[in-house]
Amino acid sequence: MTEHRNIIPIRPGQGERVGLLAGWGAFPITFARAAREQGFSVYCFAIEGMAQEELRDVCDDIEFAGIGKLGRAIRYFRRHKITRAVMAGKVEKTVIFDPFRILKYLPDLRAMHMWYRYARENKKDDTILLAVIREFARDKIVFESALNFCPELLVKHGFLTKRQPTAAQWKDIRFGFEMAKEMGRLDIGQTVIVNDMAVIAVEAIEGTDSCIRRSAALCRRGGMTVVKVAKPQQDMRFDVPTVGVQTLQSMREAGARVLAIEAGMTILLDEPAVVALADKLGIVIVSVKADELQLRLAS
Repeated sequence: MTEHRNIIPIRPGQGERVGLLAGWGAFPITFARAAREQGFSVYCFAIEGMAQEELRDVCDDIEFAGIGKLGRAIRYFRRHKITRAVMAGKVEKTVIFDPFRILKYLPDLRAMHMWYRYARENKKDDTILLAVIREFARDKIVFESALNFCPELLVKHGFLTKRQPTAAQWKDIRFGFEMAKEMGRLDIGQTVIVNDMAVIAVEAIEGTDSCIRRSAALCRRGGMTVVKVAKPQQDMRFDVPTVGVQTLQSMREAGARVLAIEAGMTILLDEPAVVALADKLGIVIVSVKADELQLRLAS
């Protein structure tokens, strides 16, 4: 797989158009605001049932349609003369396993072509999202990283909260980091829940928040450490690990006490609100690097 890990900030005031393929969550809204602040016009194709209505207020133009309408998305971008686009927001992969998915989502011809031409090998996240990119590329629409427009969202290294991990929690962070990297290498998920050097839950198709909530039933005493990392082969155009206020709310429900994320490779949405809530709840947030964890083990 070709890696696209470099973040190249876009210079402001270019007066260009950019397309936004928007899924669930706050990231599409954050991206649209950042791009417009830099002088870009944002034309958004929003996935119905996932993308938020608030996008109407922050985009220059928007069209909502179902997840199976890939051809409609391509025609929308072509109609508005879009040649550069970004993906932002989570797309619920569980729709693939709906027994009535064909009737429910009515995929168009381009979606069917994408699926059978590029995504038949397996149903991994990277396989599917790269297939989407390849289908758009047939119409000379090129996807790039949303972080080119808002690189400030990548979390910096260090302690984000007043509380810091205990010695036992550092052991769980290092252990979880190694496990999460391996899960990422296999393109299974990016999050691992750990307690007392044991893996409680691994993120798969359900997503981070559901994984965290599931861990509560498996570790009723609480005190878990949530570790979220980038894949070793992370393509920065899509599926970049993202945390925000919702992550902390899920941790509160589950009784998790530590959130460890990978420095420089994780998107942190609305950092002031996240840090304030974490301090209020007594949750530790730390942004770590692999070499730092190795040094801590050696010491």
